[in-house]
Amino acid sequence: MGKNLSPLGQLNIRKSVLGLTIGAGAVYLLYKAIKTGMKCQQPLSTSSPTCIARLAIERERHGGDSGELRRLLNSLENRHDEYTKGMILHNITRCVYLLEAEASACTPDDIMLVGSMLDDKDNSVKIQALNTLKAFSGIRKFRLKIQVQAIRLLSRLAQKNDLLYDILNCQVHTNFLNLFQVKQPGSLLFEVLVFAERLSEGRNTPHYRAVKWHYNEQSLHEALFGEKSRLADRLLALVIHPEEEVQIQACKVIVSLQCPQDVRGRSSSCITGHPCFNSGE
Repeated sequence: MGKNLSPLGQLNIRKSVLGLTIGAGAVYLLYKAIKTGMKCQQPLSTSSPTCIARLAIERERHGGDSGELRRLLNSLENRHDEYTKGMILHNITRCVYLLEAEASACTPDDIMLVGSMLDDKDNSVKIQALNTLKAFSGIRKFRLKIQVQAIRLLSRLAQKNDLLYDILNCQVHTNFLNLFQVKQPGSLLFEVLVFAERLSEGRNTPHYRAVKWHYNEQSLHEALFGEKSRLADRLLALVIHPEEEVQIQACKVIVSLQCPQDVRGRSSSCITGHPCFNSGE
C-alpha cells in the first residue's frame, strides 16, 4: 500500500479552492501540494485596518479609481515579515474581486510580483499568493501567465520526494491532456512538458519504485502514465512542433517514459524504441 496521507494532507479544502482549477487543473495541483506540507496554522484574519471591502464598494459607487489596489501592490514590493505579506496578499485578493476595473488595469509585472511570492519560504504566504492568482485568473489577459507560473512551480515541487506521491495522486479533470495539444501556446507547452518529465523521472527513481503506490482513477498519474493514457499520441504530435524548445522537451519526456534512470545514458536507442516511433503507427 502507498503511504497514508498525513492529517495535514486530509485537511478539507474549501469548495472555493476548486476555482483554482485554471485550464485543466494545474493550480489546484499546486495548492494541494503546498497544502499537504503545511503545518496547521490559524487562518489569517479576514479583517483589515482599513476595512477594504467597505471602502472599495463605497468608492466604486462614486466612480473613479480608488487607488487601493495599486497602493497594496506597491506595498508588496517592500520588505515585510511573513504575516504582513500574507495580509497584503489577502487584501489584494479582495480588491481584485471587488474592483474589477482596477484589477483589469494591472500589468503583467504585477502578476509577476504576486507570482514571486510563491517562492517565499513561508507556506502561508504561498497559499495567499495562490488565492491572489486565482482572483486575477478571472481576468482573461492574465490566465496564460498565471498558468505558466503555476506549472513552473509544480515542476520544482515534483522534485521533492515527500510531495511527489501527493502530486501524482491529485485528481485532475478528464481533459487534463488538453494541456499537451499543439494549439496551446509554446510557453505553456514547454512548461507542461518539463512538468511531465520531472514526474516521470521522480516515479522512476529507486526510492519511489521501492513502494507499491496506489492511485485513484482520476489521478494525475493515471492521466499521464496510466494504461489508458493518450500522452504518447500527444508527444508524437509535439515532436514536430514549430518551436524547437517544445520539440526537444517532448523528446526528453519520451526518453524519460521509456528509460529508467539507470539506463538513461542509452537515450538515443530509447527514443527510437518508443512505441510512438514504431513503424506502422
